[in-house]
Amino acid sequence: MKDKGQNLPADVYLSFVSSLYGNRQTLFVGMISHVITFSFVYAKTADPFFLIWSGLVVAIWSLRAVGMRHFDRVDHAALDMDGIRYWENWYNLGAVGTTLALGTSCGYSLLFSRDSFAELATIAVTLATMVSVVGRNCGSKRAVDYMTFSACFPMVVGFLGLQDFYHAVLAVLILPFVMTTRMMANGVREFLYKNVLATREVSIIADRFDTALNNMPHGLFMLDADHRILVANRRACELLHLGNQERLKDCHLDVVLRFGVRNTFLNTEQSRMILRQLDELLKGERSRALVQVTDGLYLEFTASPRENGGAVLIFEDVTGRVRAEKKILHMVRYDSLTGLPNRTYFADLVQEALGERKKPGTVGFMVLDVDDFKHVNDMKGHVTGDRLLCAIAERLRRLAGDKVLAGHLMGDEFILFFPNETNRRDLETRMRRFHEQLRGNYDFDGLTFLVSFSAGAVMVPSDDFRLEEMQIRADLALFETKSRAKGSVTVFEQEMDARYMDRQKLKDDLREALTGNTLSVAYQPMFVPDGTRIECCEALSRWTHAERGPVPPNVFIQLAEEMGIVSEITRFMIMRACADCAGWPAHMGVSVNLSVQDLRGTGIIDLVAEALEAAGLAPHRLHLEVTESCLMEEPVKVQAILQELRARGITIAIDDFGTGYSSLSYLDQLPLDVIKIDRSFVRNIGEDPRRFKLLRGTVNLSRELGLRIVIEGVETREQLALINKHQCADLVQGYVFAAPMSPDALRDLYETLARKSGGSSSGRRGRRVA
Repeated sequence: MKDKGQNLPADVYLSFVSSLYGNRQTLFVGMISHVITFSFVYAKTADPFFLIWSGLVVAIWSLRAVGMRHFDRVDHAALDMDGIRYWENWYNLGAVGTTLALGTSCGYSLLFSRDSFAELATIAVTLATMVSVVGRNCGSKRAVDYMTFSACFPMVVGFLGLQDFYHAVLAVLILPFVMTTRMMANGVREFLYKNVLATREVSIIADRFDTALNNMPHGLFMLDADHRILVANRRACELLHLGNQERLKDCHLDVVLRFGVRNTFLNTEQSRMILRQLDELLKGERSRALVQVTDGLYLEFTASPRENGGAVLIFEDVTGRVRAEKKILHMVRYDSLTGLPNRTYFADLVQEALGERKKPGTVGFMVLDVDDFKHVNDMKGHVTGDRLLCAIAERLRRLAGDKVLAGHLMGDEFILFFPNETNRRDLETRMRRFHEQLRGNYDFDGLTFLVSFSAGAVMVPSDDFRLEEMQIRADLALFETKSRAKGSVTVFEQEMDARYMDRQKLKDDLREALTGNTLSVAYQPMFVPDGTRIECCEALSRWTHAERGPVPPNVFIQLAEEMGIVSEITRFMIMRACADCAGWPAHMGVSVNLSVQDLRGTGIIDLVAEALEAAGLAPHRLHLEVTESCLMEEPVKVQAILQELRARGITIAIDDFGTGYSSLSYLDQLPLDVIKIDRSFVRNIGEDPRRFKLLRGTVNLSRELGLRIVIEGVETREQLALINKHQCADLVQGYVFAAPMSPDALRDLYETLARKSGGSSSGRRGRRVA
């Protein structure tokens, strides 16, 4: 191996040179032995050379000691190759000085002293020093070469200078000694070099491993077969609050975790649970373990077995993932607006509650519907409506506590489950009390809403509870509530199911009636106030059921609205009314009612155009009536549709005026021609002066706006006389003149009126409402 410093890595080269400066006690011992030897030789021979040489050895040793102290004060990490070589040369200078002094003393003893003790003593101490060269100075090849040469060459000269065969042989035999010494030193140095490189490589690998281990985002424990910790990284100590990782070596995992558990304020039961999960993991009974260390820290552990029976335990902080999963699970289970369980999760909670019952009993289910909630959305906006639903949900949560399960079904509907009752009567009382406590004032954003709820309830034995079936029954009871006693609670009875089935059958029959075109039309005339002439007729749909006979319009129209087919009835009515009106006297028009569903799109415009063209009817003879409920849903869109119809010459009338929420505002905003005053304004106008004043005020306001006036529901001659006296109507509609009638009866009526008037039905013109 070449010994040039540049062929060695700097750190290895420095370690070799540093080894030269180590173990200085041997130098001191060597110096003492040299001085003693030279002193004894001087005492034996009285030759001052040996006394001088003794002082020289002390001087050389002193200089070497000073140099070594300087070396100690040098920043070794800052030394470059030249600096290291400088200190190697400095050491070699002192070492060679020592061996040269020893070798010279040997040559002097052989050539000049000629004393056997001096020869033996100097050669012995020199050769003994040469032995130390192998162990102490092997770190520098040059030091070995220089010291061997400087020590042995003077001896060789001395033996040869004696000019004796045997001494010459001794001189030659010194050469193998020199070669052996160099080979031994080189071997030791080669061995040390390989070990230094191996140690250096191991150190680098260990440093890299330690860096990687302590910078990985996961915590790690390497365990032996007895679950004692062999290696722990920094992240493990941080996650479990274990302090210095060096203290954990050879500690049992249970002890370490218990210490960490105490630092994280877990109770004993939580500690046992964590250790049990980890034990199952280490035994291979599970692939991973999720451990909740604290409320804000979740750790997930995995384990990999080692060949010697140990294991590598890896864990990471999965708090963010767990929180995200919980958030997603909450979004799946709970309604995003109200925070209440949605229908699916509510069903799971109900099944869980039923499974926890220790004995059968009576359970209750209730569906709640917010009364007139659509009015809140329409008048205050959907944001306010959402805030109201949140306030209702909050009160529901407070009232339900842990005794009742509450959920949000959809829109303004909520569901409740009462799981822990045994007595049916007590359960019904509790459900009604809950309903009563829920209604009342709701205050937020400076607004106050008086809210009532229509509810349907059902009570069954817990063993018979099936959510789907219970919801159907509760919905039936809710329908009964809305139909008969809005704002109250109706408990399901078996008769409701029969009525529901009957209603469903009626819906099927209505659909068949529309498909088979078996609906009919009746007309109720609108007369001029003196009753001498008919100016318009309101078209009214009629349905005569094959088995039930006549079905009231309020019944089958409501069914049609629930089924979403009311627009089909509207189409039938407009087509039939236009066709019939085309055969009436030219001064007569026909009026058809539109529903909310008819005004949700522009299809009504095309339908009217189609009907007028098919019948050949002038547009002004068709009157379209809309109620205030039609105007409340998307008023801007409805206004645009009505303006388009009016621009085509269609007469627009508002029906049942005065029964809605904000009638007066529509009079100014909408494209109206006719106002039909509801029968509620006419009732008792003879006996109630205030009611009559309200009628007259409405009439005067309408006339100021240029609207024609039709008064509905005039039933008595006294009412008619009072209306005519104060000129309140342009047209009168009611039983005082005629009830709804068939097209044939209508034809007979207007022909009879024409004969009474003394002319043809088209000969006399009165005022037209158009």
